[in-house]
Amino acid sequence: MTTATLPDTDVINTAQLRQLMHEDPLIRVLDVRTGGEFDGVHIPGSFNVPLDTLGEHVHDLADLEHPVVLVCRSGARATQAHAKLTTAGKQRLHLLEGGMDAWEAAGGDVVRSSSDKWALDRQVRFVAGAMGLTAVLVSVLVPKAKWLAGGVSFGLAFSAATNTCAMGNALSKLPYNRSDNCDIDGVLAELRKVA
Repeated sequence: MTTATLPDTDVINTAQLRQLMHEDPLIRVLDVRTGGEFDGVHIPGSFNVPLDTLGEHVHDLADLEHPVVLVCRSGARATQAHAKLTTAGKQRLHLLEGGMDAWEAAGGDVVRSSSDKWALDRQVRFVAGAMGLTAVLVSVLVPKAKWLAGGVSFGLAFSAATNTCAMGNALSKLPYNRSDNCDIDGVLAELRKVA
């Protein structure tokens, strides 16, 4: 069995991931998006461990001997997962630059469901926009409602500056975004298998 040479950097691009997947049967792609997002579209052969579940099992995942590439929608959640796993001692850990957005833009193979579930970032944009618009409209009758629109704007700016998203974290816990497909014990057993 040949093993691909992993790049020195923690961040890899779509071409590097494609090459690693082709050359190394031991490479594991770990998708840290919500179960609903994963069900909608994912890289073939990837494993779904949502970020909040990963946090509970970080040491089990860090103990994996296989090289791991972390994926999310655009890179923010995978970056958080990377920090947790490296702190727990995981070696041979990489991030897919640009996440699923970049993978799909580069024409990477995907498994897509017929579900019309929105990606978490799209849900955040909708909720933030709806809250801001509602606050502006209500402020015609109740002037202090403008502060809600200001609060939403501040939250979006803070989210961008810190590369975190409190609203996204809250929305990820809704039943709409959950899926029953993350059997962590089953995923860990599959991740540990030798090809």
